[in-house]
Amino acid sequence: MSIEVSNLVKLYGEQKAVDAISFKVGKGEIVGFLGPNGAGKSTTMKILTGYLGQDSGEARVCGISVGEQPLETKKKIGYLPEANPLYPDMYVREYLDFVADVHGVADKKARIDAVIVLVGLTVESKKKLGQLSKGYKQRVGLAAALLHDPEVLILDEPTSGLDPNQIIEIREVIKKLGRDKTVLFSSHILQEVEALCDRVVIINKGRLVADSTLSQLRQGGDGAGTIRVGFREALDIAKLQQLNKVRRVGRLSDHEWELETESPDEVKKQLLELALQNNWNIVSLQSENQSLEAIFRSLTKND
Repeated sequence: MSIEVSNLVKLYGEQKAVDAISFKVGKGEIVGFLGPNGAGKSTTMKILTGYLGQDSGEARVCGISVGEQPLETKKKIGYLPEANPLYPDMYVREYLDFVADVHGVADKKARIDAVIVLVGLTVESKKKLGQLSKGYKQRVGLAAALLHDPEVLILDEPTSGLDPNQIIEIREVIKKLGRDKTVLFSSHILQEVEALCDRVVIINKGRLVADSTLSQLRQGGDGAGTIRVGFREALDIAKLQQLNKVRRVGRLSDHEWELETESPDEVKKQLLELALQNNWNIVSLQSENQSLEAIFRSLTKND
C-alpha cells in the first residue's frame, strides 16, 4: 500500500484532533478525504507528510514509517497544503527552480518546463508570485508538489480559489496523475469528489465514519433511497403509505409520487404487485441513490 494509517491519534491538550483512525490507499487510487471544518483532515495530512508528529499509532508511506524515516517518506510525497506558502517576490520559474534544488531534481529546466505545461501555468510563468491570482497560485503549488515526480500526492483543497474552467482543467490533471500515482485529496466541493473519486474516506470530530466506494456509500448511507413512481390513474396517498419499509410518501402530483425507503428494490416489487392487484398503469418507475451531499450531512451532523 502507498498510504497506511493505523490507529492514528493526535492530541492538542485534552482534545483529540485525530482519534484512532485507520485506512489504506493503494497505487493508482484517487481517494477523497472528507469531513467538516475541524474534523482532523489537515492534521492527518500533516502527519502523513511529516510536518506533524502523532501521539500514537502509525503512518506509513510506500511501506516506510513516517515517524522513523521522515526524510525518506518526504522524497515519496508531493504535498499541496491548504495554506499554500509562496514567496511573493520570487518569479514563478525562480521559485520552481528553488524547489527543484531542494529535491535535487536532475535536468531541472526540462522538468520545470514540463510541470508548467502540465498544470497550465505557461501564460503566467514570467510573473512574480505576488502578481498571480489565487487560482494561479494554486497551480504553482501543484507544480511544486509534482517537480520531483513523487509516488504519492497529498492535496489539501487543490481547487480552492479556482474558477469553474480552471477546476475542470486541474481535475483532468489529477485524473491523469492518478493513473500511476496515489492521490489523497481533501475538498469541500463534493461535486468535485464525485467527479474524481471512486472511493472516499470521511472523518468527523477526529473519528473515521466512512471508508467506502461511492457506489457502496450511496447504497448504504443512512439506509435511505428514493423511488419516483408515476401512474396513469390518480391515487389516494393512503394506498402507498401502507407499503412495507416506506419511510415517507411525498406527492409530486395526483399521478406522481416520491417514496423514501431503505429497501428500494423491495418497494419497487411491492409497487408492481399493487398495480397488478388494482389494475393500475405505471407509466414511470425509477430509483435515485442518495447524493454524496446527503450522505455527508447524515454522517457528519451534530450529535
